[in-house]
Amino acid sequence: MAPSASATHPLALYHRLTPRDRDLLALLDEHSVLTTDQVHRLHYRALRTCQIRLRELHQLGLLDRFRFARLYGGSEPWHWVLGLHGARFMAGATGHPAPTVRAHRDQVNRLAASPRLPHLLATNEFFVRLAFTARIDQRVRLDRWWSERTATTRFMRIRPDGHGLWTERGRTVGWFLETDRGTEPLARVIGKLEAYERLVASGGPRYPVLFWLPGAERESHLQQELRRRLPEVPVATATHQMDPAGAVWLPVDGWQRISLPDLPSEHGRNVAENPNWVGGQLDLSGQDDLAA
Repeated sequence: MAPSASATHPLALYHRLTPRDRDLLALLDEHSVLTTDQVHRLHYRALRTCQIRLRELHQLGLLDRFRFARLYGGSEPWHWVLGLHGARFMAGATGHPAPTVRAHRDQVNRLAASPRLPHLLATNEFFVRLAFTARIDQRVRLDRWWSERTATTRFMRIRPDGHGLWTERGRTVGWFLETDRGTEPLARVIGKLEAYERLVASGGPRYPVLFWLPGAERESHLQQELRRRLPEVPVATATHQMDPAGAVWLPVDGWQRISLPDLPSEHGRNVAENPNWVGGQLDLSGQDDLAA
């Protein structure tokens, strides 16, 4: 359903936006797409309440959505993205140019048709699981959730699928995420570590590189290759079936799975290429795109 005539101008919609709505728009601006289930775990207790609000935001033109048919019948869940009014709202919030109707439509179409969409959804699922754990357990905190775009811009020398900071038991640990779906040769996967090694050599953070893999067999083969190479940066692996907030991470230099706060993590030196330092002070903030 299209927005009503009285609500075609974005300013007429803003009084309807709750803080939770604005958080969702910011998340979609940063991470492009979330499923209904992911939005539910991030922001809502009741699935029905989530579905009703998403539909209302869609009717206002603040969100758009798409989904595909399943191979053996039925449909996949709705995939939610910014609608035209939502994109224009976030353009105002971030100081970016507001998209035209055509530019926004083309962007949504490219995302829906992109062969990288499953990879993006898997990457977002990793962080959604962590955010959900932090939401229900006040002893832990997801301090930073950066997309590939933001992490690449801020760290420059690397191109991770995502970057995060996690606080647990009084320790804040950073990591770089490499989401693997089994589509690349292992040699190419391992070759990505060279960029992280150069980052450390330049004074950047020595964060573990987390390979999140589609299954146990893929993980076993990657572990074998990594143990032969002995990378110069910390590396740990787990599979998509595991909860990333748990003791599921298998270090390349160890034989027991551990949790995020047990991984080695150094925030790096005060150099221009290290975004952890602001004005000469260590600054581990960066939760502007997280739900309050």
